[in-house]
Amino acid sequence: MADLTQEEWTKKLSEDSNAVILDVRTPEEVEEGIIKDAMHIDIYTGQAFVDALQELDKSKNYYVYCRSGNRSGQACAIMNSLGFESAYNLQGGVLEWEGDLS
Repeated sequence: MADLTQEEWTKKLSEDSNAVILDVRTPEEVEEGIIKDAMHIDIYTGQAFVDALQELDKSKNYYVYCRSGNRSGQACAIMNSLGFESAYNLQGGVLEWEGDLS
């Protein structure tokens, strides 16, 4: 897992043809806006979150974010423990996001 600044995260993402953006916020938070093309899996769903992660392709590179960067950091750690090699946490999360939300 790597904690990346928004600049590092977006640069790496833009150069990565094997990227998946993962939003781990609650559905209520997602209603406020989501980063374009992100898939959503709520980290607060417990085992269902782990089950959903296990269905993902571990060969992909995951760019993970939440509201502030805390839950996405936890999500990256969980992903690493499940065998994901590339999970990148967006430091500061959506609170510090300067890009567009859809």
